[in-house]
Amino acid sequence: MTDIDTVRAAVDAYQRQDAVAADRLFAPDFVFTSPQDDHIDKATYLKVCFPTADRFSDFESLEMVETDNGVLSLYEYELKDGSRFRNVELTRVRGDLIVEVQVYFGGRVG
Repeated sequence: MTDIDTVRAAVDAYQRQDAVAADRLFAPDFVFTSPQDDHIDKATYLKVCFPTADRFSDFESLEMVETDNGVLSLYEYELKDGSRFRNVELTRVRGDLIVEVQVYFGGRVG
């Protein structure tokens, strides 16, 4: 499985809210960082951040590119109130496990 395949599987697990599949994709030492979360561990991520997919009415991956630093993902999503946003994530994969995700919030679209 390529690093992009691993990231796509994690996005799919998130959208389906399949915590068991997500747990298998994240390394035990997984770390998640966003403007709202500073280097939280796997257990905290799965408890606090993972169960938020119900906020979205639409989610579309626009680009995924494998770089020397990890997989860069650009995605656009719509909240249930109709507002649309774009974010970028850098995901580092070791073997077939995700070890780190860094999220960079973008602005409103449209």
